[in-house]
Amino acid sequence: MADDLLTPLLRGDRRALSRAITLVESTRSDHRDRARRLIAALPDSTALRIGLSGTPGVGKSTFIEAFGTMLTAQGMRVAVLAVDPSSTRSGGSILGDKTRMELLSRNPRAYVRPSPSSAHLGGVARRTREAIRLCEAAGHDVVLIETVGVGQSETLVAQMSDLFILLLAPAGGDELQGVKRGIMEMADLILVNKADGDLLSPARRTVADYAGALRLLRKRAQDPEGFPKAMPVSATTGGGLDEAWSCMRHLADWRRNAGHFDRIRAEQACDWFMAELQGGLLAQLDAPAARARISDLGDRVTQGALPPVEAARQMLDWLRAPR
Repeated sequence: MADDLLTPLLRGDRRALSRAITLVESTRSDHRDRARRLIAALPDSTALRIGLSGTPGVGKSTFIEAFGTMLTAQGMRVAVLAVDPSSTRSGGSILGDKTRMELLSRNPRAYVRPSPSSAHLGGVARRTREAIRLCEAAGHDVVLIETVGVGQSETLVAQMSDLFILLLAPAGGDELQGVKRGIMEMADLILVNKADGDLLSPARRTVADYAGALRLLRKRAQDPEGFPKAMPVSATTGGGLDEAWSCMRHLADWRRNAGHFDRIRAEQACDWFMAELQGGLLAQLDAPAARARISDLGDRVTQGALPPVEAARQMLDWLRAPR
């Protein structure tokens, strides 16, 4: 049976899109069943998925607002999925991205949706993949996924986007040491923001530093000549945004024509399957009987009566046993 959200969602109804994302983010079992049926009914989409990450204070939200406004001015519809970090103590999130993107939030051709990370590792929310599919089904041409920031594990967005953009600031000290090599190897484009005023010259030097570093990385099959590359941009003045967008389109078109685009999407679908499988297995540990068993084994480990490795083995045997 078709979900009553499906028809208005496919028409691009913003309220239906918001309700649908709220549905897929819910942890209630009946909501999860309904969300799975809704996702399965969505048509395929050719929207461009762009993941963005960057160091704290680099101006990700300012860049997204300027970049998204430029795209909407060209007639495109833009969705922004902004992930806010959740407190490890209270579990709450500020969700202030709509405030930081005030102009874009009021733009009728844009949709901005902040979501809590809910302690999910990888810099994205647990249900970001489903939210991307919903935004695509609602008719958005470009979906921007903003991560919570650069860290050792915040590279999961590269596994759910067509292009991965790393945003950095100039004059930040030893920039090459400040960013992990792993995230640089995943980046398709490094944009040095705030390239204006007194920071213009430092920004150009930073671009040169990263351009040199990128040449030392191993060549990837999915990159044409000259990629990945580093470029200066200014979210304040708009400088370099057109050039950055031109590079993004060129890279996406090249990958489509070379067959890499569909291959990467297929690999990402498999990643999604594995993530859901792991999530389902972990959910078994949250059942009341499982929690009681874990508590009992944990007490025995704490008292020194049972080694941790043996306790884990017993818990796994308990999960496999028929009940």
